[in-house]
Amino acid sequence: MFYIAPELSIFERRNWLIHMHYLKKEFDACKALIKEQLAETHGLCEYAIYVQGLILRQEGKIQESLEMFQKASILNPKNIDNLKQVARSLFLLARHKAAIEVYNEISRQQTSVDWEVLHNQGICYLYLKEFTKAKEYLKAAIDNNRHEISYIHLGRVFALEGNLQIAIDTYKQALEFSPENTEIMTTLGLLYIKIGQNQKAFEQLGQALIYNPSNVKAILAAGSMMQAHNDFDVALMKYRIAASVEPESPPLWNNIGMCFFGKKKFVAAVSCLKRAAYLSPFKWKIMYNLGLVHLTMQQYASAFHYLSAAINLRPKFGQLYMLLAICLTHLEDSNNAKKAYDQACMLDNYDPLVNLDYAIALYNWGDKRSAIKQLRLFEDKLTILKEVKSNDVDPEMEEVGNRLNAMLQIGETSSWKETPSHKNEGLSSPAEPSAPSVSSELDEQANLPSPPSESPSASVDKSSEEKRSAVLSS
Repeated sequence: MFYIAPELSIFERRNWLIHMHYLKKEFDACKALIKEQLAETHGLCEYAIYVQGLILRQEGKIQESLEMFQKASILNPKNIDNLKQVARSLFLLARHKAAIEVYNEISRQQTSVDWEVLHNQGICYLYLKEFTKAKEYLKAAIDNNRHEISYIHLGRVFALEGNLQIAIDTYKQALEFSPENTEIMTTLGLLYIKIGQNQKAFEQLGQALIYNPSNVKAILAAGSMMQAHNDFDVALMKYRIAASVEPESPPLWNNIGMCFFGKKKFVAAVSCLKRAAYLSPFKWKIMYNLGLVHLTMQQYASAFHYLSAAINLRPKFGQLYMLLAICLTHLEDSNNAKKAYDQACMLDNYDPLVNLDYAIALYNWGDKRSAIKQLRLFEDKLTILKEVKSNDVDPEMEEVGNRLNAMLQIGETSSWKETPSHKNEGLSSPAEPSAPSVSSELDEQANLPSPPSESPSASVDKSSEEKRSAVLSS
């Protein structure tokens, strides 16, 4: 006795073949089959439309893929997969509120809780910066089904809110669930750097490099810590590994440049930094470092060029105006230098060295009354800094302030520039505080638990220190 297999409906007759070509990524053959299938079914084949939407998304045609998934949803409004793909396309188009509405509709149709829906709703609220709802949905997703990606985004929300310790605890829980995830280890290490626990940070980054020695993010973070301890040769060895994996990384070449700067190889430093600027011309930190290097080399016109570019990209960072004022002072443009110093003082209410350097410049220009005023502001800020962060106070800065105070009280008529030691200290003063200020700015930029986009504070620290030593040698 023979059995004859029933013929498949015309609508689904070629679905298996379409599916096979799609899995093999044979998109041309797949699209040809879909075209034939839709022609035979007069556009009523749900699966063919669904796969066509997936292919269009792969090709970067997000709007067209959305239209396909909407057609599939109209053909079968009870199919949850169609609605999920509609929501996904809306998310990729940055229409997060519309995506949330679709996910809410999916939740109403489903009889059980879906981790994917909860997680994606949390991500949408994260991008809308509604952090309370984002945390609510991400926690619900974790309670429903523990996934490392939900932990990562929940920690990201806490980091954006400034709750770094809670973010660290979240990533620790994620690490218990997924102990070999190098992304979590690297992010945890970066958060430890932010709160100043360098030993724990180095442990986490080292662990990440054990599992994946070519992890560029971990190499950049670990290398920046090595630069902070003046281990430039070791840092360069690490960066060599990263360069073989990701040769066109702007942060990598920025850090390599600052390593050469620390080794006083200024031409190599400029070459690497210019390569970083070529790869990422709109990163203000690269322009900032290029300005520092040229300032160290006493190429004041070039330094002015790069610092001006950095100011255009980051107009509210006071340290840039202070360094620009130094360039203008050396270019003998005292009027614009005063304006730059005034802008720096207005934008930076924390760094006492801005006022100290301004006071030195005013003393050199013969305006002792204004110099005394800036010196008093310097002393007030220095007192506050000692109370908050006593370890960040540079003894040399205090010594310069005391000498200037003595000269102003004695009423000497000699210019600050006439004494070599005074000249050195006066010029070095703006460079020394740039490191903490820039590092805090970098932390502000890197609210997300990701590696620093540019040279971490360590490399800027050393650039500042080398700038001082270069001025002293001159």
